[in-house]
Amino acid sequence: MTLRLAWRNLWRNPRRSWLTAAAIAFSATLLIFSITLQLGSYDMMIDNSLRVFSGQLQVQHAGYQDKPRLRSDIPHATALAARIRKATGAAVAVRAQGFALASSRERSYGVMVVGVQPGFEGKVSTIPGTVREGRYLKSNDAPEAVIGQALARNLKLKLGDELTLLGSGRDGSVAANVVKVVGLFDSGTSELDRGFVEIPLGTFQETFGMGDAAHAIVLRGADLAQAEALAGKVRALLPAGEKLTVLNWPQLVPGLQQLIQADKFNGWFIYGALILVVTLSITNTFLMAVLERTREFGILLALGMTPMRIGRLVLLESLLLILVGLAIGIFVGGLLTAWFSYHGFSYPGMDEFAKQFNFPSQVYPQVSALAILLGPSGILLFTMVAALYPALRIRRLQPVEAMNAL
Repeated sequence: MTLRLAWRNLWRNPRRSWLTAAAIAFSATLLIFSITLQLGSYDMMIDNSLRVFSGQLQVQHAGYQDKPRLRSDIPHATALAARIRKATGAAVAVRAQGFALASSRERSYGVMVVGVQPGFEGKVSTIPGTVREGRYLKSNDAPEAVIGQALARNLKLKLGDELTLLGSGRDGSVAANVVKVVGLFDSGTSELDRGFVEIPLGTFQETFGMGDAAHAIVLRGADLAQAEALAGKVRALLPAGEKLTVLNWPQLVPGLQQLIQADKFNGWFIYGALILVVTLSITNTFLMAVLERTREFGILLALGMTPMRIGRLVLLESLLLILVGLAIGIFVGGLLTAWFSYHGFSYPGMDEFAKQFNFPSQVYPQVSALAILLGPSGILLFTMVAALYPALRIRRLQPVEAMNAL
């Protein structure tokens, strides 16, 4: 009977009830779409960052990540990469890295020289797709290089010019080679564009005396969510006795995870402020509804109904109204999220930016029960706590004074 009475009381003023429910529904829809889009944008941010160079996973010699040295290598890296590629089906590429002095006729700069497999590097990195002038590497043993456009400007190099590399080999000998610049890339990352030279893996191994060794086996799976499972498979394929380790993306790019955590904190602060504003406005509506019914409550008290029971009735009315609004908001927000999770969402100007740097142009909201229900749950919790204030006012009513209220 209490439930039926609460439902009837709720629609005694249908305009106010629908306006309040609409405000709750709009807030719930906005929170659902914003939270799912934010979480989806993190997936895109991580994927785009990892696609540039680092990959989702890397096999390295233990300790190489913290202290890169030529001697901290992976023996028979190409054969191991082929075995991993066959067993996992993931995109796999071998890299060797070293520092050298890059010189043109006029200038010299310290750079990182990376030996790559031209046939596989494009599957784990976006750099081959960002070559603006010339072409990417073709042969695994050719004396050629691709460099960033910023480095080319600093060294005053253009396509076809020769670049001299001078460094230290694996055995401590002098590593020197002259390579031809066949391509200029613009990755969108200033660190890579200013101080990064890619040469074929075979050329690197010959120049730096690496033999068949390398420093990293880079992997990229079909889905970032399956990276941990992929890491487990790769660990099982590593040869016993070698000090090799598998690093996931938070270990490879620790600053990215910290950036996401900071952005999440800002996002939750904004969502909390939105919920607070909605709660205060809805509390005002509940309070006005209680004040308008003061005489009615006075009569009920005079007839013997307890303040506790009237308070429960008011709380139940508030709960029903909130649930109606949330149901509408979850339905509309769920449909909106489902639509964009299939078709993708693009910010203005994002298509051109993504095309320039070889990135996906669509953001796909992350659809999950937690992401969809998190915002509405916050609204339900805060508004029900706020509804306690109007309900508790009834405990202070005196029947005679309440019946004589205007």
